[in-house]
Amino acid sequence: MRPPSPKSRTSPATTGPTQRRRVLAQWRGTDLSPLEKALTNNSKTLAEIMPGVLSRLGLERKRAEAEVARVWNHLIDPTLTAHAQPTGLHKGTLFVTVDSSVWLDEIVRYRRREILERLQHSFGKDLISRISFRAG
Repeated sequence: MRPPSPKSRTSPATTGPTQRRRVLAQWRGTDLSPLEKALTNNSKTLAEIMPGVLSRLGLERKRAEAEVARVWNHLIDPTLTAHAQPTGLHKGTLFVTVDSSVWLDEIVRYRRREILERLQHSFGKDLISRISFRAG
């Protein structure tokens, strides 16, 4: 038996993975590349997955709401906090429920700017840009 002639040999540079798969598929009589592709490990680490999951759940926003509610009593005058409590935060607007229309009028007229400035100083203007007071 004689060795193949140098002309018939292919160089390693021209033999790619796709050509190799084609030759193996012909030799086996079946193409296993879809099965091999299905068996490849497409898993991701937890560090890659968690930021997307947390953002879809909105946990960062919930955490910010809880932080505002927790700090509210320390930042604002105790006589005000006895009558007004934050109830939600949505798109930069902090919603505050006030227990009576008299206190609502007092806060809106005289204290709104002070409250907003204190909260923005603590949390930043991007988190709290407005305050909406409601009687309830």
